Amino acid sequence: MTGLRVVPAWRHGQERLYVCLADGRNIAWYDREAGRVNLLSEERRDDVLETLGPFLTGPVTIGPPPVPTPAELARLTLHPDDDLAPNRPGEALLVALDRDPGPAHRLRPDPRRRALTAEQTVGDALDRLDGAGWHALHSVPLPGGDRLHHLLIGPGGLFCVYSLYARKQKVLIADPMITLGRREPQPLLRRLRADADRASYALTAEVRPVLALTEPADVRLTASPREVHVLRDRDLDTLSRLGGVLKPADVEALHAMARDRNTWGRV
Repeated sequence: MTGLRVVPAWRHGQERLYVCLADGRNIAWYDREAGRVNLLSEERRDDVLETLGPFLTGPVTIGPPPVPTPAELARLTLHPDDDLAPNRPGEALLVALDRDPGPAHRLRPDPRRRALTAEQTVGDALDRLDGAGWHALHSVPLPGGDRLHHLLIGPGGLFCVYSLYARKQKVLIADPMITLGRREPQPLLRRLRADADRASYALTAEVRPVLALTEPADVRLTASPREVHVLRDRDLDTLSRLGGVLKPADVEALHAMARDRNTWGRV
């Protein structure tokens, strides 16, 4: 027995198999797509290969991670329970619905399911920016039971993204109030700015708020909201055109910091 275990993780549709010690620290990972076993230390090479044996398919390259950076090494040492990167869009809602799905028959749709649809739609759009040097984290927990729907980090800076289900509804934005159809106005922009401020404090970097509307019928603004980007879900790719704020090394360092659950315990 090697005392090691394999923990699978999915990111942007690709699977990695991490080899963990008993305390949860990663010492290697297998990238099926690249056909490579990356070792953080040669000392347990044989144990790692024995543990991964049932999972290896075809020829593989074995060795240290290619051109490792301090940020990459920091991420790999995270305990799986502390790593937020595997969170799916709407992770908190998926867990809540699994624990309490609600009555099978109800007069009105469960609002949690609409909120989940919004977070999944926006989250998928943000994940597609990965190839352009961006990283998205989803359902980032904050003290007090709050959470950030999404956090986007890339060359254009950091963005706290709030997903709002607005399918086939007219949206009126009168800062800080947002009105969907005939519903009562809600001060959502105030909350979004507060979330961005908390993220800025945790990461010691400027985080800008973004309101992402899913499939609205019409959007009307009485004036440009202060500091807030308002985008439809289909237009989120415009964020990838922003640049000149962060260098690649800074992006990786901030992503490593943001994906650590412990970073958010003090905000």
